[in-house]
Amino acid sequence: MALLLKAIAGLAALVLLVVTLFGQILTLGGVLLAAIKIAVVVIFLAVLTLVIFFILRDRFRHKRETELG
Repeated sequence: MALLLKAIAGLAALVLLVVTLFGQILTLGGVLLAAIKIAVVVIFLAVLTLVIFFILRDRFRHKRETELG
């Protein structure tokens, strides 16, 4: 009887440990997904800024070339 109770308690502890670890993995996954989303937004903004910079630089360069003649 005592052996059966120890086995049931061990299995219950193992199940609770797995559930706790699974919850932590989901939380870590959420944090990682948030970090990936933030990184994507930052990269998008950097590319957008570079595109705008190159467009404006090209316009100013063409303006100078037409003024110099």
